[in-house]
Amino acid sequence: MHQNPQKPTLLKIILASKSPRRKALLAQTGLAFEVVGSDFDESVSPETDAETHVRRLARCKADAVARCYPDHWVIGADTEVVLDGTIYGKPENAQDVARMLETLSGKVHRVLSAYAVVAHNRQYCFVDLCTTEVTFERLTPAEIGWYIGTGEPFGKAGAYAIQGLGAYLVRCINGSYPNVVGLPVNRVVAHLIEIGAARLSTNGQNWIESVA
Repeated sequence: MHQNPQKPTLLKIILASKSPRRKALLAQTGLAFEVVGSDFDESVSPETDAETHVRRLARCKADAVARCYPDHWVIGADTEVVLDGTIYGKPENAQDVARMLETLSGKVHRVLSAYAVVAHNRQYCFVDLCTTEVTFERLTPAEIGWYIGTGEPFGKAGAYAIQGLGAYLVRCINGSYPNVVGLPVNRVVAHLIEIGAARLSTNGQNWIESVA
């Protein structure tokens, strides 16, 4: 069973993710929301194409939390790095990091981020997918060794963090930058406004605000 912290009484939006990067992206808009990590097991190997897999994980993460908070808008998300149809998830060890970075070196890969907005009592579920192309520099063994030594690639899809020291590995991107970080926040915000869960801010300080 999902173990819940004290349920929010005023906030209407929940981010079903423990990722500090997703939390920071959504928080910078000014939106009021609660963070409740999903207990969905995302370690299951994909049985379908990468796009379907990412969409499914985003929805399952949102559903796992929405079952406990049926009156709230719940946002789930998943991000994967894909090259030639193969998903490069979070590395298990330094050898795995080296393998991933050697494979991505000098090539163009895709970063897929899906998000789901779910409200069980409204019988509402929306899932969207955003894709960004990322071109890596040609990495030397010394550069890969240096990056492993920073400790940053561990726990990151594709074994790098574009918002951190991993920016050194990237030559260019084609598409949304926040999508590579972990959440296509512009699309999420636009959808929350569309469904009436948020609105453009009236105080002149934030981007958007939640609707009570």
